[in-house]
Amino acid sequence: MYGSQGTPVSFGTRTSALVLGAALLMAGCSSSGDGDKKPDAGAKITQQPKGADPIWVNPDTNAARQVATYVKAGKTADAEQIRKIAEQPTGEWIGPENPKAEAQGFTEAADRAGRTALLVLYNIPHRDCGQYSQGGAGDGDSYRAWIDAVAQGIADRKATLVLEPDALLHLVDGCTPAQYQAERYDLLAYAITKLKSLKNTKVYLDAGNAGWGRPDEIYQPLQRAGITKADGFAVNVSNFYSTQDSIAYGKQLSAKTGNKHFVIDTSRNGNGPYTDGGTDENWCNPPGRSLGETPTTKTADPLVDAYLWIKRPGESDGECKGGPKAGQWWPTYALKLAQASTP
Repeated sequence: MYGSQGTPVSFGTRTSALVLGAALLMAGCSSSGDGDKKPDAGAKITQQPKGADPIWVNPDTNAARQVATYVKAGKTADAEQIRKIAEQPTGEWIGPENPKAEAQGFTEAADRAGRTALLVLYNIPHRDCGQYSQGGAGDGDSYRAWIDAVAQGIADRKATLVLEPDALLHLVDGCTPAQYQAERYDLLAYAITKLKSLKNTKVYLDAGNAGWGRPDEIYQPLQRAGITKADGFAVNVSNFYSTQDSIAYGKQLSAKTGNKHFVIDTSRNGNGPYTDGGTDENWCNPPGRSLGETPTTKTADPLVDAYLWIKRPGESDGECKGGPKAGQWWPTYALKLAQASTP
């Protein structure tokens, strides 16, 4: 992954719609009248109070399974640490193979629970400049078809979408070859238009992070990509910059884009960024980090629509510092993130 974010991409670990449906039936879908109650140590994962956090909690994430594993092994203390992750809503990264089924499965489950699904779309052609999370759709037509399938899967159900982490930054910094740049703008604009044509979607286009520090270079690309049709933009996706710094960065961009609102990824920013490593990879599985503010729509600034856990805490940034492949669950790292955070 490029040195700005470190985005998960191991789609093979994602829960299929069929497996998800079975898991939700076993968990009772967490949609009963008790869905807003705090679970006890041995309980299944349930939803957060809807008033503060309307985003759906998937009861069958890697973190939820880890809780169950620790409970079964009698490791109660470790189970309760990982529960800090498992009981919070996190982004569902839609894979390349079954976008309609995955989008449908997640949004249907969220709808049954009376919540909104948080989906991350990360499949732009020539993604990540050949680094840890390289890949993406084979060409523009394939990407449009993939976006169409996601839209079909969502239908009229509520969904908040974070669109294409790093895609704009790699246009600005020249990492994306020149021959692909015009097409990328067109594809982002197509995705925004298509997804916003749905009845109950909110779309936020990724716009980098406070460490990138050049909002004057990103606001015009945001406009060219169609930010005026989106609900806003996302900052700090998969990164570690503080919420305060992220708000300041977002407000600079907002002022240049017609006061667009934005969301902040607070999944791992509790201790701020790692500064002891090399700047080219201090974003990749840095030690000593912690969970940040829990997801909520009640934020510190009227321009900030939500604090979200877009990156799934405990999933690797890539094969660095002893980590597994990007997107794979890393229980040791997850436990350290949770232990370093406040209760």
